Amino acid sequence: MRAFWLLIGSAALGVGLAIVWSPSFVDQTIGENGATTILGYSVTTTPITGVLMAIGFAFVSGLTGTFTACNVAGLSAIAPLSAGRRPSLPSALRSLGWLALGTSVVAGLYGAVGALIGPNIPQLSQATVGRFPIRLIQSMVVFGILGLVLVAMGLAAMGRVRVDFPRPGLYPAARLVLIGGLIGAFLIGRPFALFVKIFEYAAATHNPALGAFVFVLQSLGNIALLALVFLLVATVGRGRLLRWLASRPDRLSRFNAVALLTAGTFLIAYWCVRLPAVFGIGWWPKVPWS
Repeated sequence: MRAFWLLIGSAALGVGLAIVWSPSFVDQTIGENGATTILGYSVTTTPITGVLMAIGFAFVSGLTGTFTACNVAGLSAIAPLSAGRRPSLPSALRSLGWLALGTSVVAGLYGAVGALIGPNIPQLSQATVGRFPIRLIQSMVVFGILGLVLVAMGLAAMGRVRVDFPRPGLYPAARLVLIGGLIGAFLIGRPFALFVKIFEYAAATHNPALGAFVFVLQSLGNIALLALVFLLVATVGRGRLLRWLASRPDRLSRFNAVALLTAGTFLIAYWCVRLPAVFGIGWWPKVPWS
């Protein structure tokens, strides 16, 4: 019964977040205005004119896009990061390294492929199927799949899905690389305007090395705030919170399960139910600010 209510509560929290989410606030007020403030020029109207400008734009737009609906679920990674039995700064940095590795590999590969294909890649297309843009269909499919993976990982954390690993000692690192890969894969479906802008620049160059580099910077910007929060948690009071979580395996498992299940449910509800409803496919409750 405890597991049942944990599952129901996490799913309800994810759906609730999808209902109250305001894309205009996180995309424009936080994302675009924040990037404009940091970079010192209008990120929406100023064209990207060179590699150095693209580098700064990529990282800063990734940082200010932390809370967009196409990335915020990545914050759930802070739960698996907390799984170390002996919290310390070196172990925290090692965990963040595994997460960044997975993120960079997937983002870099996609950036290289996107630059090679060029502006004709579907994610940059303005074509529609009926009223539904093809690029948003890609978003719906990608984030729906990623949401299901996070839900499966949440069920595994609850012990409801069995995970057999050849070398159990490597499982924590492998899980962090996987979650990092999922965060990197957010770029495959991301419709965030600032990401589209850097994508268009990279695609126009047809330079796979540049595409990989700016995509890696974008994804590292996406996890920069998460990394900072985790390092603070791991060092303040000598990692007292992490030690408290690690002191009981069932407590840590529940923390992981809630974070992953909530994030996965949010992605599925927002991108696979709320998004189609905007185009008249299905129904979704509306709130005044969204």
